[in-house]
Amino acid sequence: MNPHKSFVLCMVILTATLIAQDQASLNVRDFGATGDGTTDDTAAFQKALDEAAKRGGGQVIAPRGNYLFAGHLNVPPAVTLRGVWESVPAHNGLRDRGLPKPTDDGTTFLVTENAGNEDGPPFITLNHNSTLKGVVIYYPKQKIDDVPDPYPWAIAMRGKNPAVLSVELLNPYNGIDATRNERHLIRDVHGQPLRRGVYVDQIYDIGRIENVHFNPWWSTKPKLFGWQMTNGVAFAFGRTDWQYVFNTFCFGYSVGYHFIKTSAGVCNGNFLGIGADDCYTAVVIEESAPFGLLITNGEFVSFHGPDPTMVEVKSTHSGTVRFVNCAFWGPCNQIARIAGRGTVGFGDCTFVQWDKPKEGRHAIQANGGSVIVRGCEFREPKAQIELGDGVRRAIITDNLMTGPVRIVNRSPGAVQISNNVGQ
Repeated sequence: MNPHKSFVLCMVILTATLIAQDQASLNVRDFGATGDGTTDDTAAFQKALDEAAKRGGGQVIAPRGNYLFAGHLNVPPAVTLRGVWESVPAHNGLRDRGLPKPTDDGTTFLVTENAGNEDGPPFITLNHNSTLKGVVIYYPKQKIDDVPDPYPWAIAMRGKNPAVLSVELLNPYNGIDATRNERHLIRDVHGQPLRRGVYVDQIYDIGRIENVHFNPWWSTKPKLFGWQMTNGVAFAFGRTDWQYVFNTFCFGYSVGYHFIKTSAGVCNGNFLGIGADDCYTAVVIEESAPFGLLITNGEFVSFHGPDPTMVEVKSTHSGTVRFVNCAFWGPCNQIARIAGRGTVGFGDCTFVQWDKPKEGRHAIQANGGSVIVRGCEFREPKAQIELGDGVRRAIITDNLMTGPVRIVNRSPGAVQISNNVGQ
C-alpha cells in the first residue's frame, strides 16, 4: 500500500475512534457540577451517571476541580466515573510543608455525608462492570489530631467486575468494602484509611488486589495516629475464593493482614510481594481454608505495641498457611506464635531481631497444630523454635542458625528435627 494512503487511513481510524469515545463520554460540568469546593455537587454527578446509564454505559468525566458532596453516589452498570489522574497521586501536603495538598490539583472529591455514622450508605457504590478511576477522595472535616469521627465506607463494590483504579483514599475512616461481588479489581490505590483499608468477603469468583499501599501520608499526629495503630486494620479477608493479592503494603496499623471466618466462610488465595511495616501484628490468622493461604516474598516488621509480633495464628485456626521466601525483622518480641489445629509452614524465610524484651522467647513458638520450618535462616544468636505439648506434628529441617541450635520440643506427637546447622 502507498505510505501516504496508509497514513491517511490510520488518521481516519484514529479520528473515528476519538469521536466514538467522545460520544460515549459525559462531562459533569454540563450537568451543573461546579467543582468550587463549596457547592454540593451530588445531584449533578448523579444526573450525569444516570444519563450515561440510559445511553447504555460510557464515561462520566470529572475534570480538574474540588467537588463537594453532601450526599452519596451510585455508579450504574457499565459506567465509569473518571477524574484526571492516570496514575494514583500523593497529597501529603497537609502533613509535610511544601508538598501538594488535595485541593491544589487534579480531581478531588470532598466527602461530608454521615459524619459520626459508620453505618450509613457508602459514598460511592459500584455495580456490574462499573469503574471509579483517577480521583482523590478526601474527608475535609475529619479530625487530624484526635480520635477520628466514624464515616461509612468510601467505596462499596457490588455486582460483577467492579473496578477501582488509580484512586487516592487520602483519609477515609473506612476505605473499600469489597464484599458481595465477583472478580473485583482494586489496582493502584494509595492513602491512609484510618479504621479499615480493604475488607473482602462473600467473593465466590476470583478477586484481584494490586499495588495498594496504605501509609500515614495525611497525619502522624499523636492522638490520631496512636488511635489508628491501636484500632486500624489495613486488609481483612473473610470468605473469598482464589483471592489474588500482589504488591501491597501498609504502615501503622494494629493488624496489617487479618484473615477471619465470617458467616460466608474463609479465605484461600495467593499473596505475593505483600508487606506490613510497624504494625502491632503484621499478620493475624483466625482461620483459613484447607486449600491454603500462599504468602510468598512477603516483608513483615513489628516493633511497637503491647506485644509486637509478626505472625499470630489463633486457636480457632484449622486450615493451612504457608510463608515462602519471606523476611521478618524489626526489634519485635516474637516472629510467630502458633495455636489451633491447622498447619503453618515457613520455607526459605529469614528471621531477624526477635526477643526484644530478652526473656528467652523463641522466634517461633508453636502450641498447637502441625508445623513445618524448612530451609530458613535465623540471624540472631537467640532461641529459635519451641514446640509445645499441643503440637501434633512437626518437621524442623535444614535450617541455618546463628549460634547454637536451640530448639525445644515438648510435643508428644510425630516430630522430625534434623540437619539444622548452628554456628
